[in-house]
Amino acid sequence: MTEYPDATEVDAALRQFTDMMAADGYVLRWEPTDPERIVVRIDATEGACADCLVPLNVMEAIMAKALEPTPYALDHVVLPTDSAH
Repeated sequence: MTEYPDATEVDAALRQFTDMMAADGYVLRWEPTDPERIVVRIDATEGACADCLVPLNVMEAIMAKALEPTPYALDHVVLPTDSAH
């Protein structure tokens, strides 16, 4: 994600969530959708904790709050396709 000028700032803002999700078997990635917004993608790895993800609306609120100190706002969150949330 270093190809984006503010990547370090966004990575730092999302670091605790990236680490927490990794512990539960998920990979959190992000990318800009336009100059002011990003999409956060959460993908499950084999053996991911199916009950560890919060519902989409809660995840979006958490990610939006985490991004407040960055130049980006949240566009949306994409959860794994087999997620019940």
